[in-house]
Amino acid sequence: MLLPVTLTATAAAGILTIWLMIRIGAIRRAEEISVGDGGNEALIRRMRAQMNFVETTPFALFLIAAIEIAGKGGNWLAFVAGIFMLGRIAHAFGMDGTFGKGRFIGTIVTLLTLLGLAVVAALVAMGVI
Repeated sequence: MLLPVTLTATAAAGILTIWLMIRIGAIRRAEEISVGDGGNEALIRRMRAQMNFVETTPFALFLIAAIEIAGKGGNWLAFVAGIFMLGRIAHAFGMDGTFGKGRFIGTIVTLLTLLGLAVVAALVAMGVI
């Protein structure tokens, strides 16, 4: 199979995107807010969590794919991809306030994952690994 880690991570990202959309839709229905945020803080928080996911996930997926295409993937890459997705879930719950430290944990996990993947990609490109 070509790019199994990338395929799995992208599938997980798709499912997480749907989950984030459903969470936003639930507030929209309950509060009868069709367009915009209506000044509703809960909706604003969920919309921001979704946007943050959309802002960061493509970079992670691209780096995962590039590392895997270069033949430098493996079990460690699958582990990193899984940790990234868990971090994004923690961030979403943290933005809600249902998991107090979730936003912080999710942010740190995302930053460290992106940094780590970028460093590995650069080292691969330089022929160091």
